[in-house]
Amino acid sequence: MSVLQVGPRTDRLRGRFDDAGVDALVVTNLENVRYLTGFTGSAGVLALTRSGALLTTDGRYRTQSAEEVAAAGAAVEIFVGALAAQRDAVKAFVSDAAHVGLEADHVSWSDSRLFGELVGEVVPTTGLVEALREIKDEGEIDRVARAAGIADAALGEVLPMLSSGVTEAELALALDTAMRRNGAESPAFETIVASGPSSAKPHHRPTQRSIGRGEPVVVDFGATFEGYRSDMTRTFFAGGEPEGELAKVYAVVQDAQARGVAAVAPGVGCKEVDEVCRSVIEDAGWADRFEHGTGHGVGLDIHEAPTLSPLGTATLAPGMIVTVEPGVYLPGIGGVRIEDTLVVTETGSRALTTFVKTAAA
Repeated sequence: MSVLQVGPRTDRLRGRFDDAGVDALVVTNLENVRYLTGFTGSAGVLALTRSGALLTTDGRYRTQSAEEVAAAGAAVEIFVGALAAQRDAVKAFVSDAAHVGLEADHVSWSDSRLFGELVGEVVPTTGLVEALREIKDEGEIDRVARAAGIADAALGEVLPMLSSGVTEAELALALDTAMRRNGAESPAFETIVASGPSSAKPHHRPTQRSIGRGEPVVVDFGATFEGYRSDMTRTFFAGGEPEGELAKVYAVVQDAQARGVAAVAPGVGCKEVDEVCRSVIEDAGWADRFEHGTGHGVGLDIHEAPTLSPLGTATLAPGMIVTVEPGVYLPGIGGVRIEDTLVVTETGSRALTTFVKTAAA
C-alpha cells in the first residue's frame, strides 16, 4: 500500500491563487482539510497563505492532529483552542492578505459574514481544492482499489442469501457487516437494496420487504478504506434469469454499461461517455427512463468531480476515478442498474470493481 504524502498538494493549490484572485484561502470543508493536511478529525479549519499553512482545531484533537499531520508530511502549523481563539488565530495568520478566499460551496451565510468581519475583503471561491482532487495519486488509487476489493468480497459472501427469502434490510445489513469484517471503516454510503417494483427507484432505502423469487434486486453499495470510497451496482434476479420486458431491459443496460466503460479513456469528454450510454438506451426506446447521469468521480467523497452527464464539461485524464452506471427504471415493474468504478490510465481505463456481471442469483 503506497504511503499518502500530502505535502506537494498545498503548493499546487497556491498555484491556483492568482486565477482565483486570492492571496490566501480558508478551507472549511473537512474532506478538503483532510486532503491537504492528513487530519481526519470532525472539527478543523485550514488557513493557507502564499508562504504558510495553519490548521486550527479543538482540544479533542490535540494529539491526533499532530500525529496525522506529521505522518502525512504536511508543512502545516497547528493551533489548538476554543472556537473563538481559533478564529482569532486564523485572522492573525491571514492578516497580511489583501483578498482572502472562502469556499463558497461549503460556508454558511452566517460563517461567511463572520469570516468577513475577521479578515477584511472576502472572495468566494468554487472548486479550488476539488479540482486538485480530480487527479488521484498512486496512494489514493491504491486505497480506492482496496475499498473496491473489500466490497467485491462482501458481495460474494452474502449473495447466496438471495435464494432464502431474505428481506432487503437483512441483505443490506449483511453486506455492511461483511465489509466491516473484511477491513472497511464503514460503508461508503447508505447501502441500497431495492427489490421488485422498488428496484425502479434509483435511491430506494432497504425495507423489511421479503425478496421474492424471480424479482429484480438492485444492490448499490461500496466500502470505505482509509477515507477513500468505492461504488458498485449489480442487478440480480432472485432464483434465475430475467424474463419478459425486464430481460430486455437487463440486456440493454448491460450493453450500455459495457460501451460506456470502453469509452473511458484520457482525452475523452465526460459528456461523451454519457452520450455513449444514453444512446444505447434511447435506441431501445427508454430515453425517458434513464433519469440520472452516467457517472461521477469517487474518492474521499462518494460523489465528487468530474461528472459524467449531459452537463459534464470535464475531459478525462489519467488518475481520475469515475463510475459508469446507466440504468433503466420502469415504475410499477422494476429497474436495472449496473455500475463499476474505474481509474483512467494512460491508454484507457482499469476497473477497480470486478464482481461478475450476471443476472442470475
